Amino acid sequence: MKEYSEKQVQIMEAAEELFSEKGFEGTSVRDIAESADVNLAMISYYFGSKDKLMEALFTYRGENSLAQLEGMLHKKELSSLEKFNQLIDYYIERFQKHYCFHRIMTREQIATLKGPVSDLILALKRNNLEIIRQLVKEGQKRKEFRRNVDISLMMSTLVGTVNHILSTKHYYRELNGLQSLSEEQFDRHIRKKLSLHLKSLFKATLTHE
Repeated sequence: MKEYSEKQVQIMEAAEELFSEKGFEGTSVRDIAESADVNLAMISYYFGSKDKLMEALFTYRGENSLAQLEGMLHKKELSSLEKFNQLIDYYIERFQKHYCFHRIMTREQIATLKGPVSDLILALKRNNLEIIRQLVKEGQKRKEFRRNVDISLMMSTLVGTVNHILSTKHYYRELNGLQSLSEEQFDRHIRKKLSLHLKSLFKATLTHE
């Protein structure tokens, strides 16, 4: 895993918020420097260009995600279903915590078909899918999970559901009469609802029950 300095992370997180709000094209290097409270030369020194900064952001978030998933896979004390339940909670927490990044990623997947960022997204998806595939195979070997699981569609269901609910949570809030909840209360509520729904759904998908 590539190591980034505290200052590099500070710049990437400032860029992440701006890219999410204004888009990549709508964000200047000067905007990023001002938001990160650094001079322009520092961004050039650490990253070289705005494009390279975007690539570094995807590498940084992708490597951290992969490390977390690998850690879950190797928890020998847990059953395969318990590991999958932890995976679900991790995805929900990650989307909530790094909402700006996932907003950028969704936008890039729609708009960008070729180039370094597209390649990084594909690599991230492949790496994450391979970890999930190992987890499912482990469950099948233990006879906890059934055969013929479409892992790609299953992960699309997980990621798509979490992304949609959290990206449009203001509609969910209105439609379910939750306007009286504070932002913190609502975030806890939606995290719990998503967790219970997805765990129930994937238990039915993965097991023989």
